[in-house]
Amino acid sequence: MKELCQELGQCLYEQSQIKKFNNLGEIEETVRDLMIHYVNPEIGNFFVKTSTEETAGRTRKVKSILGELPITEKQAKKLEIKSRTQMSPMLEKNCLLLSGDESYEKSAQKIKSLTGIAVSHSTQQRLVHRYAFEELPSNPEVEVEVEEMSLDGGKVRLRTAKGKALIWRDYKAVSFHQLGVAAFFQDNSALLDLVNSQVLAKPLICLGDGHDGIWNLFREIGEKQERIEILDWYHLIENLYKVGGSFQRIDEVKCFLWKGDVDAAISCCEGWSEPQVENFITYLNKHKHRIVNYGYLQAEGISIGSGSVESKIKQIAHRLKITGASWESGNVPQVLRHRCAYLNGCLF
Repeated sequence: MKELCQELGQCLYEQSQIKKFNNLGEIEETVRDLMIHYVNPEIGNFFVKTSTEETAGRTRKVKSILGELPITEKQAKKLEIKSRTQMSPMLEKNCLLLSGDESYEKSAQKIKSLTGIAVSHSTQQRLVHRYAFEELPSNPEVEVEVEEMSLDGGKVRLRTAKGKALIWRDYKAVSFHQLGVAAFFQDNSALLDLVNSQVLAKPLICLGDGHDGIWNLFREIGEKQERIEILDWYHLIENLYKVGGSFQRIDEVKCFLWKGDVDAAISCCEGWSEPQVENFITYLNKHKHRIVNYGYLQAEGISIGSGSVESKIKQIAHRLKITGASWESGNVPQVLRHRCAYLNGCLF
């Protein structure tokens, strides 16, 4: 094999028509491109023919990380290559992995730099919109129980008719904490179907901020007696600080809330003169059954904040809100699936 490689190296060197290389990088790029053009397809074709023992049927060109491979219909069937696809599974996966974190244009540049294979940004976009992404990571050998979950919303900028201002619309994301995240654009029923199809613990810890839309969704998950609804601690305290007043009084109220003693917290607030205090008392009464003994739960290792889903919303936004990005309304659901598959590690 070494002798054959020496002969092959001589052939490729002569084919390069470069008399002198200035650095190792030039050698790396030249050898890679020559291998992809002349050598890899021949070796790949040999492996395909040998493993499938098929040569008959109409042939199509499939772009792969080895270069372009001629694949017959019968070979494609045995190798489980999707019909009408023009990219190999590994090249598809690499493109999806890159475009799941950045624009299609940058992904096209990087796939060329990393593999030597050119896949245009438009081809990558079409790949994303026809791909069937996993909603969540799956392990058929282990049935995972969801013990905690949190819900939150994000915004995506939509395209409009030429000359009209761009508009923002909401989407919802659900985090199963350590299990993964899923996001849905104006499709609450699909979100609920996914959540209720999971194996839900009894009781199920449900965390969210003070938004009514979040708690309306939680009402449709599992059974009421099997849910423990918890108002996000950090959102609760953020609202407390909005009231104003002395730090001493705020700390006093904070201590009562940490223990879940809402009545004592309201008693402390009633004597305040700050204009926001009435709104805060109304807020406490509204969510009284969701304000728990945070100190006890934290000591038991139970989450007291919806930071998991809020973090995921920011990570989803990293892709959706890249500079200048706006989306066709009909494409948003698939873009969300793509980004969540990336965040869940389904593309690695």
